[in-house]
Amino acid sequence: MLSRLFRRSAVDCTMQIVPSGRTVKVNAKATLLQAALDQSIPFPHDCRAGGCGKCKCRLVSGKVREMTDKSYILSAEELQQNYVLACQSVPQTDVTVEVDIDASDRPAHPVIHTRGEITGLDRLTHDILHVQARLQDPARYTAGQYAEIYVPGVIHDGVREARSYSFASAPGTADATDAVSFFIRRVPGGAFTEWLFSEARVGTVLEGHGPYGDFWLRPADAPLLCIAGGSGLAPILAVLEQAKTEGVARDVTLFFGARTRADLYALDRIEALKAGWHGRFAFEPVLSAEPDDSDWSGRRGFIPEHFENVLGSGLGRHHAYLCGPPPMIDACIKVLGDAGVGADAIFFDKFLDRSHVLEA
Repeated sequence: MLSRLFRRSAVDCTMQIVPSGRTVKVNAKATLLQAALDQSIPFPHDCRAGGCGKCKCRLVSGKVREMTDKSYILSAEELQQNYVLACQSVPQTDVTVEVDIDASDRPAHPVIHTRGEITGLDRLTHDILHVQARLQDPARYTAGQYAEIYVPGVIHDGVREARSYSFASAPGTADATDAVSFFIRRVPGGAFTEWLFSEARVGTVLEGHGPYGDFWLRPADAPLLCIAGGSGLAPILAVLEQAKTEGVARDVTLFFGARTRADLYALDRIEALKAGWHGRFAFEPVLSAEPDDSDWSGRRGFIPEHFENVLGSGLGRHHAYLCGPPPMIDACIKVLGDAGVGADAIFFDKFLDRSHVLEA
């Protein structure tokens, strides 16, 4: 489950973005990235956790407080030129940053704040819930993006907390849609998921805003390698379903990592994708903790262990799309890089729970 924590409070600073000339109001405890996204500015980013480097920008003037060590992400030259990670930088003064925010190749949908009534709550596994909702104000989004949902009743310092969840289905058309869905994994002790699994009912009203995110299918002819773990299957399915609707004809290999056979879900949707896909479509579930005495005859272990057997020498030709827990994504990216898949052909979204949240 993608579960990023953010807070809002009174506006303290401004961020000027050059060369675009855009100016952003930044709340006291918000990062530069969060502030930009909240104001519908397509600031480049991927993981929002300081692990990918996509949100790097040059600090031209002003001061920021950096929440994590950036030296393992940025090069020595970038450090010398005063680059920072926008997702890990909270301004202490007005700042000016240099970054290209040209939105010509990114989804450009207005961020809306709205309410949604829950229309369906279906258990997919012991800890993943399929939540469907109908929005009061229809929204536009691109498959792979996510929304922020407020945690009911949880307020700190007068600020409402929210969690982030990727849309689990494609929007279908370019028109706004009022029907959305999410795959939400239960996090023990998590304020939102504990409430959702124990108290939420059909008819319950939630509030949130979106869309956000830079995870979406880039146009290309290369074969697709899609990798999902746990509730990370949500944006992968959405991306593939939108691609199918748009007639994309690229070979696909979909790896789905789970602990046991009982943790596999949405298999009917995957079969439906295969049945009408314009090209070759291979589905490879991989179980990491299936009992040895099980009659499971499929793949066991961890996903990157099976790349060579499934894809052989052709691995390096793929464009890779990964969603799920950070350890899985990091392990896969290492193998992909060693096989010759360039960083410009790897797109990912790390699904974080409360243990990964960095307080501002």
